[in-house]
Amino acid sequence: MQKKILVTGAAGFIGFHLAQYLKARGDDVIGLDNFNDYYSPALKRQRAHFLKEKGIALVEGDICNGRMLHDLMERQHFTHVVNLAAQAGVRYSLTNPQAYIKANIEGFTNILEVCRNYPETPLIYASSSSVYGRNTKVPFDVQDRVDHQASLYGVTKKTNELLADTYHHLYNIPVTGLRFFTVYGPWGRPDMAYYSFTKAIMLEQPIDVYNYGKLKRDFTYIDDIVKGIVAAIDLGAKCELFNLGNNQPVSLEEFIETLETIIGKKAIRRFLPMQAGDVLETYADISHSQSQLKFIPQTSLKQGLERFVDWYKQNTSY
Repeated sequence: MQKKILVTGAAGFIGFHLAQYLKARGDDVIGLDNFNDYYSPALKRQRAHFLKEKGIALVEGDICNGRMLHDLMERQHFTHVVNLAAQAGVRYSLTNPQAYIKANIEGFTNILEVCRNYPETPLIYASSSSVYGRNTKVPFDVQDRVDHQASLYGVTKKTNELLADTYHHLYNIPVTGLRFFTVYGPWGRPDMAYYSFTKAIMLEQPIDVYNYGKLKRDFTYIDDIVKGIVAAIDLGAKCELFNLGNNQPVSLEEFIETLETIIGKKAIRRFLPMQAGDVLETYADISHSQSQLKFIPQTSLKQGLERFVDWYKQNTSY
């Protein structure tokens, strides 16, 4: 049966790719985005342009506007809501905490309030690997306690999970939270390391290497993430949490060396201490996702970075 899906944050990185995938398989997709200036709105506008060319309508609006959300839901009668709209980034939360409280808590509560009026409509929402915070046991399992956060961003994403679970308990809303692990790929976010490092290496500028390079990240390619989201949409769970990660953490040094090989230039490394809010390692246990979503990442870091660099060379204006 064809689904009618609201994708919030549709001009964002993950939302842009998800909307295209859903449209291509025959779903009716409507996007929502506020085009904020956390990073270049020109990149978001270009994504929106491509979505429009593919027949995907995109409404300009903010999830903090509860009235607008209610009106949109009443008019469109969505079968599913996928909430990817959020204030992203760990480091930005150190200097702009209110942006996270507003978008990630106030805005998400508005999404839940809309879904409360349509309890038959499943909500699939973006959480983050950041909720594991200062946990040291790896790999990170969805059953692990996540009481000790490392960043305000992580706090807001853990709050999303608590809110969703409580709304499910009170109003029987079907909710599925997806903990994304360091998503990368074409049309990505310029604030992410893979994007900024690529730019700097090409321009022969220094890159900041935190904790003197002694970090590991579970880099997950965008196509694999999208397949995981779609599987969660189709699953129709009552109340679930899933890790969507590559299950193969890579050291920061290996990551940089891979980029150097692909670009054909050496990076100028500027080694720095650990930054506040950061964590030493992210590593997803995906056994639950494999069992319930048949989630098996297919893209190696080398393959994914090659695709990103190819895209970047053709789109350096962003």
